[in-house]
Amino acid sequence: MEPEVRAYLVRILNTISVSVLWLLINTTAGIQFDYAFIHEAISTGNIIFYIWFVVSFVFYIRYLIRLWSKPLNIPE
Repeated sequence: MEPEVRAYLVRILNTISVSVLWLLINTTAGIQFDYAFIHEAISTGNIIFYIWFVVSFVFYIRYLIRLWSKPLNIPE
């Protein structure tokens, strides 16, 4: 396989892996543990979940921007 194609595919796989991990963590905490839904009143768990969600989303987007803005490291 060409080194350019391999480096590009590794970058795509890193993006997909981090995306799926981030989605699984937030889906599990939000839906499975019922922190994403506000029932009668806002609870401490809801506040912590949404703070975590926003902060982790910022770091997730920051990681993706850094990953895709770097030039491909292609061995010669």
